[in-house]
Amino acid sequence: MLTTESRAPELEFVDTAGRPWRLSDQRDARATLLYFMRSTACPICNLHVRDLVARRDDFDDENIHVAIVVPEDPAAGLAWKTKRGIPFPVLTGATGSAHESVGLTRRVFGSMQQSGTVLVDSAGIVRHAHGSTLPTGGYDKKGIVAAIRELSDARK
Repeated sequence: MLTTESRAPELEFVDTAGRPWRLSDQRDARATLLYFMRSTACPICNLHVRDLVARRDDFDDENIHVAIVVPEDPAAGLAWKTKRGIPFPVLTGATGSAHESVGLTRRVFGSMQQSGTVLVDSAGIVRHAHGSTLPTGGYDKKGIVAAIRELSDARK
């Protein structure tokens, strides 16, 4: 798993329209928050996404880009995004596993995809990284809020 204060790798994903999405292209935002879902069918992960959607105005006010990363292919990601009305980009791996690109692997004999959150600032530095095998622990809301607050405090 990526660690806080480390330099983020050049993450490259594909959006639901099949277009490339690169973390380095997001530098116009103060930070980019990536939420890696266990799967689009995970009810806990879907609750976490609903919370992100409900907090959209807060993220916009702080100039934080949000993207949801799913382990399925772009077509499945698009169907899920459309059905749920997700306003954020939904991304999949460009080559291989998007989750593995940040250190989120499959655990429990390969049956359980880890989920997690990564916040990367405009300089490419990881400001928050958290992962979990159990989906209830993959979305660290308090940690995300604290990391965004630290970004805000650093501006003052």
